[in-house]
Amino acid sequence: MSFKSIKSFDFVKYRKSFFAFSIVVTLIGIVTLVAFGLNYGVDFKAGTTIDITVGQPVEKAKAEQLFKDAGFSPIVTIGGDHQDRVTARFDDVLSADQVTTAVNAFKTAYGDQISHEENTVDPQLARELAIKAIYAVLLASLGIIIYVSIRFEWRFAVAGIVALLHDAFIVISVFSIFRLEVNLPFVAAVLTIIGYSINDTIVIFDRIRENLRFAKLKQPGDLADLINKSVWQTMTRSINTVLTVLFGAVCLIIFGSEALRLFSLAMLIGLISGAYSSICVASPLYYVLRKGTIGARRAAPAKANS
Repeated sequence: MSFKSIKSFDFVKYRKSFFAFSIVVTLIGIVTLVAFGLNYGVDFKAGTTIDITVGQPVEKAKAEQLFKDAGFSPIVTIGGDHQDRVTARFDDVLSADQVTTAVNAFKTAYGDQISHEENTVDPQLARELAIKAIYAVLLASLGIIIYVSIRFEWRFAVAGIVALLHDAFIVISVFSIFRLEVNLPFVAAVLTIIGYSINDTIVIFDRIRENLRFAKLKQPGDLADLINKSVWQTMTRSINTVLTVLFGAVCLIIFGSEALRLFSLAMLIGLISGAYSSICVASPLYYVLRKGTIGARRAAPAKANS
């Protein structure tokens, strides 16, 4: 396939395939969320998290056994540059004595040189953080709706919000399907994705609006050609922006700390979904909302002359 044939790809023509793909993914996400929910981290779920740095590589099985011998059954993960940090998440809020007991089990096994960090969230604070996170996402979406509605026509706003919600839901669905932990950095990633997604979409919409100023639309096919032309005119910018941010996200996943890994993964998924939705969902959806007005505008003068 030549570059010329690739560049003439008709996004509007295959809109039903794009819509069908997005609907299927969304339905899978809804089923997963209803069946399994989200794997809330300690930020949104009451409990205690203990990070223990041992100073030497630790096997997960041995760490779990040490906690079990001390009378605990937490969720254990191993991290750090040298696999020397044990992160244990407890569903209950531990007392100071219980934390000391858990840490002493590792001191007995690995010596007194270990260090630890404790993070506790009580039930009331967990509920408050969850509610505020939802408010943050809703307010950000509402602000974007108002902005796009004022700057563009309502059809652009509807298409943009559908694409925005599509991207946010894709990330949430992936985290639900694979049982990845949802915490405050995840919320920050979703808000960042929302901003990126609408920015990428507005760039394409702005080009469509500029081209509409000089276009003579006699039939829906003219609008489809204009939208495809506008998408390809902004394609270089879209690809360069996505690749630039993707490189940063991938580097954070590979070289970043354990705390940033899930944030980076959410960003990676959202960036890919954002580029897809801006080109394959938002633009074709605007065509669907707008194409009916072209015939109506032409029919009005004919009726008046009869």
